[in-house]
Amino acid sequence: MLLLHSHLHHLNLQFLSPHSSFPSSFPSSKFTTLPFPTPISSSYTHRFRRITNSATNDKLNEPEKKKPLQQTVTRAYPFHEIEPKWQQFWDQYRTFRTPDDDLDTSKPKYYILDMFPYPSGAGLHVGHPLGYTATDILARFKRMQGYNVLHPMGWDAFGLPAEQYAINTGTHPKLTTVTNINRFTSQLKSLGFSYDWDREISTIEPEYYKWTQWIFLQLLKRGLAYQAEVPVNWCPALGTVLANEEVIDGVSERGGHPVVRKPMRQWMLKITAYADRLLEDLDDLDWPESVKEMQRNWIGRSEGAELEFCILDSDGKERDIQIVVYTTRPDTIFGATYLVVAPEHSLLSSLISTAQSNHVEDYIDLASKKSDLERTELQKEKTGVFTGCYAKNPANGEAIPIWVADYVLGSYGTGAIMAVPAHDSRDYEFALKYDIPIQWVVTPDDKSISESGKAFPGEGIIVNSSNTLMGLDINGLGSKEAALKVIDWAEKSGNGKRKVNYKLRDWLFARQRYWGEPIPVIFLDDSGETVPLDETELPLILPELDDFSPTGTGEPPLAKAVSWVKTTDRLSGRPATRETNTMPQWAGSCWYYLRFMDPNNSKELVDKAKERYWGPVDVYVGGAEHAVLHLLYARFWHKVLFDIGVVSTKEPFQCVINQGIILGEVQYMACRDKDGNLISADSTNMLNEHNLERISEEKVTKSGDSFVLKENPEIRLVARAHKMSKSRGNVVNPDDVVSEYGADSLRLYEMFMGPLRDSKTWSTSGIEGVHRFLGRTWRLIVGLPLSDGTYNDRTVSVDEEPTIEQLRCLHKCIAKVTEEIEGTRFNTGISAMMEFLNAAYKWDNHPRSVVEAFVLLLSPYAPHMAEELWSRLGHSKSLAYEPFPKANPAYLKESTIVLPVQINGKTRGTIQVEETCTEEDAFALASTDEKLSKYLDGQSVRKRIYVPGKILNVVLDRKNIKVGVQ
Repeated sequence: MLLLHSHLHHLNLQFLSPHSSFPSSFPSSKFTTLPFPTPISSSYTHRFRRITNSATNDKLNEPEKKKPLQQTVTRAYPFHEIEPKWQQFWDQYRTFRTPDDDLDTSKPKYYILDMFPYPSGAGLHVGHPLGYTATDILARFKRMQGYNVLHPMGWDAFGLPAEQYAINTGTHPKLTTVTNINRFTSQLKSLGFSYDWDREISTIEPEYYKWTQWIFLQLLKRGLAYQAEVPVNWCPALGTVLANEEVIDGVSERGGHPVVRKPMRQWMLKITAYADRLLEDLDDLDWPESVKEMQRNWIGRSEGAELEFCILDSDGKERDIQIVVYTTRPDTIFGATYLVVAPEHSLLSSLISTAQSNHVEDYIDLASKKSDLERTELQKEKTGVFTGCYAKNPANGEAIPIWVADYVLGSYGTGAIMAVPAHDSRDYEFALKYDIPIQWVVTPDDKSISESGKAFPGEGIIVNSSNTLMGLDINGLGSKEAALKVIDWAEKSGNGKRKVNYKLRDWLFARQRYWGEPIPVIFLDDSGETVPLDETELPLILPELDDFSPTGTGEPPLAKAVSWVKTTDRLSGRPATRETNTMPQWAGSCWYYLRFMDPNNSKELVDKAKERYWGPVDVYVGGAEHAVLHLLYARFWHKVLFDIGVVSTKEPFQCVINQGIILGEVQYMACRDKDGNLISADSTNMLNEHNLERISEEKVTKSGDSFVLKENPEIRLVARAHKMSKSRGNVVNPDDVVSEYGADSLRLYEMFMGPLRDSKTWSTSGIEGVHRFLGRTWRLIVGLPLSDGTYNDRTVSVDEEPTIEQLRCLHKCIAKVTEEIEGTRFNTGISAMMEFLNAAYKWDNHPRSVVEAFVLLLSPYAPHMAEELWSRLGHSKSLAYEPFPKANPAYLKESTIVLPVQINGKTRGTIQVEETCTEEDAFALASTDEKLSKYLDGQSVRKRIYVPGKILNVVLDRKNIKVGVQ
């Protein structure tokens, strides 16, 4: 819809239903016709005008010049004519439009959704259509099964790349984004995806983000949005806050400037309030178990205790300060030989001795330059500094040192831990490095473990854990029983309490950037009070700016829009200042699936009746990289909307499928030694020791499990496939593939490469194979080309009744393709169609009824070819809503069976017979069987016992039995 076809405005077109008749060469008098509006003239398109004829715009994210594939191929059929024809037809007649107000809700629904893309300047590569083709096959299949199908597409269009481009070039990010959307739209349409483009949405449009802002206000009303001082990545040289992905090894990605962690006022969303529900409701979802486990680990619910350690002064006396630690292993409290606090712990300044002051301050400064991820890497060597202060272990009264270390985060738990080096590998490494005592308090069942010189983190029998003065003795107890006893003791003695904790942190919901949704609150100038905008004031529209660069002061770029920032409170009339942070990119993608249900509603986020019908999403397909954050945030918002009555389901996505990735073509590398001589790559660690040289595929052959040089098989090569990236030069542009082989070939190949969920390696020779399959299909049905290279307008099928064998072959294919589509095993569905085609080429004729059924089977996979064949078969309507063929069980039974044959009651072999085989025929077959004939030749048969379909027993006259045969 965003890629405008301006010439259509001048055509006198007619509107037809999704069951529209074909163009004028076919009769359409039996269909009701209405004046056909311009296919792309919707309110959304007028809001979202295409950017054209702009010198500046011509330079935006200019696509790479097309590179030809490895070789020019001969077209196996005229896809270059067929595909544009049917794409135009679907576009003009809105074939895949899902009715809105006039929807027949008595029919079953099927809501299938792709994770909508960020429209980057690079456009699509061949990895993107993998998931899109899978969902399109399912959508087309379900339409043909009589479902109301909702299959929309839109754009997650706010994002850092467009803003960075704006900073670098001065081009408004909306211009860049619209250009990119137009390119994406063109590419998606060229692949024949059956999206309902009337429902297209973009997160950057005010009509959309009005409701994102509305959801924020609901969160604010319920105390689920709040402000807090939170550490951010601050780059003094650039004068801006950087996203985590913009910081590499403590410096900015742009310019390599030092980055420090600095506390700043931020908006937070209280996702932790929904932690238990987010965890519990995972059990009812049809998601990959790996994704559910990742979410469980991210939420990280644990049960344990908060224990208090009193701080000691220099004389060893207790001060009126306690450090609270959280532990899931209170049974190991007697093994706590030191405490560790995070560099940002609120009490740290009161713990530092004069002698250690400079060391601690230097360490805190060093830690501030690291991200949380860098600080908690398991492989990283642990570092820390002694504070010069001690605390009392409440279980045994011993004084233990307090250290500061960056592997403890202030944002998790209490920001402090009790370290038990004998039973935690991280604490063990730290204790060894800094010569801290290690006290063994849990004895494993396997005694050798305690003598291994390593920490034992498991459970066992408690030892060395008794102190009568403190009133605690857990010696001899198992870990679980001991933990409960320690918690009871702590609560009774005032040294702690039972506690449930989560790894999940509240969601940082602010960016110091321009290109995002404005946050709908103001701050009163005289009091600083936060005042939410009234819902009638939405959308709060992002103001236009000419300068998108950082302010240099830490204030977001929106602070430059002074006339927009300075405002008045609507109710009191008092002067106020708008919030200048914007929402993160995650915001718009948290609820977009709801807007697709009702995209033009200006009065509410989604109509309740429409949501009740369409929700939840039946199948949601996208990359595994979104397994945690996007899916978790969307589930959180959905549960809030459920609580306030906006949605009727507890969860947004019933089934999630993660498609695999498509790797670039295999690259072959030869190794050279320091003298430049080719050497065999006996192991991949040689890659770091020798120069590598790229070897072209035609110079390579396979030898056993290895690849070698054709001219010198002694030289083994390294063969690797990498994720597609510009830096590796292995990106395959789908536009090039479509030009060379056609969209149907690309669709079919991506499904044929292997199971949808697995990673796969691109191969140009592989796509040539499926292209030949489509060519054979075309020739089987249309016939060979005429002398001038063109084809007949009709087909070579005949109006004859199919044979039983043809029906068996067809219905076996129908059953297999249906089963494999429903199971998303698309590759084996294609194999079934290939087997059918091979069989059909052996037939003398091809009955129309069989050919038509096969074309319908093919249509979800190769819709352009199928539509063309359907038309040539004499049909005047699109096949998009034709009933999908159903397998007749009568034709699925095997026509032959294996019949055991006994001679004098002893099984001597088997024969293959028709189910209806007579006794005479069965005996005749047995008599001519190579193995059985030696028992029967020249023998006198006394009687035969024949049970049809079960057994043939031949009883011989014993006096005539050949000697030695038995």
